[in-house]
Amino acid sequence: MTPVCPACGNPVGADETFCRVCGRQLKATRHMAAPAGSPTAADTSGKAIASLVFGLFLFFFPFSIVAIIFGHLSLSDIKKSAGRLTGRGLAIAGLLLGYAGVAFIPIVLIVAAIAIPNVLRARMAANESSALAGTRTLMTAAMSYASGHPEEGYTCSLSKLAQADLIAGALAQGQKNGYAFALSGCDPEPSGRIEHYRIVAYPVRENQTGIRSFCADDSGALKTDAAGSVQKCFDGGTNLE
Repeated sequence: MTPVCPACGNPVGADETFCRVCGRQLKATRHMAAPAGSPTAADTSGKAIASLVFGLFLFFFPFSIVAIIFGHLSLSDIKKSAGRLTGRGLAIAGLLLGYAGVAFIPIVLIVAAIAIPNVLRARMAANESSALAGTRTLMTAAMSYASGHPEEGYTCSLSKLAQADLIAGALAQGQKNGYAFALSGCDPEPSGRIEHYRIVAYPVRENQTGIRSFCADDSGALKTDAAGSVQKCFDGGTNLE
């Protein structure tokens, strides 16, 4: 006579441990040492554990998605196991954390959309302040150099100003805090003395490291152009004190 499952009546094979229809245990497996009639210990779903672990990475978008996937898979496995798997609470906790992480993404994007432009504007403003200070430093250095070299006059060489210990660091290299600095207009007079110079400071990347340009010359005038044009700075720039 073909054996049947005592729970659902489904025909089962002699070597089957669980019913294929209802999942009831038909006989103890060889590795189980539980006595007859004692309840069999259920295993915790590994997918439920994985769902909770990935869900704990709440603020990392890919992990939240993985937590949701493992959570649903584990709940499905637990439901089909007929009591052989546990971990429903872990799976639900992982799902909640995963969905919370996904829901948090729009908030992060909104905050980023507001904060990033403000940070960029603040950085550009700081770079412009540094460029203005650098231009003033070069003006002072140019006058000091001319005073110390009466036969030569001014110089358009940043390296000479650095050698005279009048400038140093990034300014001596011609680039500092997103701005480039240059000296020009040092054409010698018939006497060989250089009587004029021009200083320019402009953004290395327009509208990214700065917006305004700055300029100065031997007249002592310090100007700026709001659009970043070096030529317009000299021709019709706004005077700065």
